[in-house]
Amino acid sequence: MAFFSLFGPKDPQDKDLYEYIHNIFGFYPKNIALYRVAFTHKSMSAEKVGSYHVSNERMEYLGDAVLGTAVADFLFHTYPTQPEGFLTEMRSRIVSRASLNKLSQKLGFEDYIRHAPDKSSGQGFKSIGGNAFEALMGAIYLDRGYEFAKSVIVNRIIKVHIDLDELQQTDVNYKSKLLEWSQKNKKKLEFKMLEEIGTGNKKMYHVQIVIDDKAYADALDRSIRGAEQLAAEKTSQVLFKD
Repeated sequence: MAFFSLFGPKDPQDKDLYEYIHNIFGFYPKNIALYRVAFTHKSMSAEKVGSYHVSNERMEYLGDAVLGTAVADFLFHTYPTQPEGFLTEMRSRIVSRASLNKLSQKLGFEDYIRHAPDKSSGQGFKSIGGNAFEALMGAIYLDRGYEFAKSVIVNRIIKVHIDLDELQQTDVNYKSKLLEWSQKNKKKLEFKMLEEIGTGNKKMYHVQIVIDDKAYADALDRSIRGAEQLAAEKTSQVLFKD
């Protein structure tokens, strides 16, 4: 507690966040206010600092770029003989909305994201967890710089929480498996694009699996292939549950 009295934040909630960042990512924030914003969902936009409505949307935009660049750099040096297509696909899988949502839940973001009551559970949290993760990467970048942020992404996220070998086999396990099954059983398989949501770096693709004109699972992701893969995974869990 003496550490807090000399160097840490005074607000009890900030103290909890301060310790959480250290426990999960291995460092203490210099500017805790940046991290507080990173964990503030837009549903809390009624809160203001001066004339500024506080939420993590702008920081999410920045964090998306930092995360994508750091992952691309890591993959480029980790797989020196792999072609561009492989690197692009691996990066897409690591930074996909589904991957970041799962990671945010695994790391316990739910206890720290500040949001309106109607965003407290179910699909609502699933949609804001990945956003907060990207915003947090933006906060680290603003607080400590790019090289520090890249080190955290590589050493505390990718190397600890992401199985690269398993990630390479994802298509084989789900989408390719579903395609093989449909051909073997003479089934008509379609990856149907339901809609495209948003624009720019916020764009999401909504894809549904249709087999012999019967609708199965659907999924959202920032890439078409990512959405197809997620929908294929859900459908495979139904078809091959035995």
